[in-house]
Amino acid sequence: MKCPRCREGNMFPEGTLYSTKFANMHEYCPCCGQSFEPEPGYYYGAMYVSFGFNVAIFLVTLAILYQFVEEVTMAMMMGVVAVVVIGFLPIIFRLSRALWINIFIRYEGPCSQIPKKVH
Repeated sequence: MKCPRCREGNMFPEGTLYSTKFANMHEYCPCCGQSFEPEPGYYYGAMYVSFGFNVAIFLVTLAILYQFVEEVTMAMMMGVVAVVVIGFLPIIFRLSRALWINIFIRYEGPCSQIPKKVH
């Protein structure tokens, strides 16, 4: 979850993954100055990425339950998926945003070799 432009600066503050501030992002890359929110509403597309991650979690959970439980009920499936998805929520949120911004902003090189963006 580094800056897509220099791959050195952190997108998210250290030590906030499993806290109430897991959604906080740096406004700009601390190294190269790349904006992490190029326009308002930029991360709406990341919801689709998050949806894909959650579908994958659902399918993996279903496969695991079928291996270890004789009869999988809807309540059991919903309970297990809810616990797993809520447990991974901060990770999925951050991965979705990092993947989304990496689709649109290309790598330009190490921070020491590219010009710093001025805001």
